[in-house]
Amino acid sequence: MTSQSSNYPIRDAWLRQWNEQILEPELPIVDPHHHLWDRGGWRYLLHELLTDLNSGHNIVATVFLQCRSMHKAAGPEELRPVGETEFVNGVAAMSASGGFGSTRVCAGIVGFADMRLGDGVRDVLEAHIRAGGGRFRGVRHISAWDADSSIVNPANVAPEGLLGDRHFRAGIATLSSLGLSFDAWLYHPQIDELTELARAVPDARIVLNHVGGPLGAGAYAARREEVFSRWSESIQTLAGCPNVYVKLGGLGMRVNGLGFEERPAPPSTEALATGLRPFFETCIEAFGVDRCMFESNFPVDKGAYPYAAYWNACKRITQGASPAEKAALFKDTAASFYRLDLHSLSW
Repeated sequence: MTSQSSNYPIRDAWLRQWNEQILEPELPIVDPHHHLWDRGGWRYLLHELLTDLNSGHNIVATVFLQCRSMHKAAGPEELRPVGETEFVNGVAAMSASGGFGSTRVCAGIVGFADMRLGDGVRDVLEAHIRAGGGRFRGVRHISAWDADSSIVNPANVAPEGLLGDRHFRAGIATLSSLGLSFDAWLYHPQIDELTELARAVPDARIVLNHVGGPLGAGAYAARREEVFSRWSESIQTLAGCPNVYVKLGGLGMRVNGLGFEERPAPPSTEALATGLRPFFETCIEAFGVDRCMFESNFPVDKGAYPYAAYWNACKRITQGASPAEKAALFKDTAASFYRLDLHSLSW
């Protein structure tokens, strides 16, 4: 099985070497960031997702994030991404039947709409809302850009300075007016641009994906301390915007260069926690638990560690946290941000 060029390949035999006790198996978890697709020899649909969800942790609900999956093949270009919402809503309906276990898969859906349409994006957003069956929650329009072109995912090429574009910002304002949220995926040198956007559109509800994409590959490979210092400073400034939240995860990609995939066997819970801790704890200290949520970013991060290992590492990192703090980080912040009704779920 091969992955996209920006991600590590999935090695099932390598992943199966991980065999540790699941920590706090009853702790309820909302996974607010995963994908579904079938392309290029890489299939990750409901069956594959359930295999990961059922690996020992108590995943009560999930949120799907856009990934250019099942776009319509015809029709107006701006409306083609609505096909992804239609597809995911079908998967969510399958899960809601109860026939695939107690986890409510895709209880929230985040799709794509081109924010550069400005107020004209309203029609696209309303089409997503209709297609989402009450589950559509917001949009991710990827803005990840860097001068080192070897870092940028060729499938998601964004122009420089996208977050400052006036049409883009008008689109974010339109998104907000409909009660929808914005997922931001960018690299750490761009975090300050997101801060400017958050200040310019203070009514927008924004969540930063993957702790802000600290880079450790290409031109950044030998600059780890410098990167962490700049990333940390930008994170602390961004945290001053009360309308911004952050997802803790997504550090198993090539661009991060943390090397989890280089080991002869998957990283242990302790080794994974050690690698993730500086980034997660910096964000938690800056934003507080009520604006932080753990995320798996599967199957993208599956090339670097198993699903069960990631959640074990999060639990190891939060060993000293109070029950209320753990509830926020693992479930409540995500449920609140994405407006998930967890009262209807039985754990």
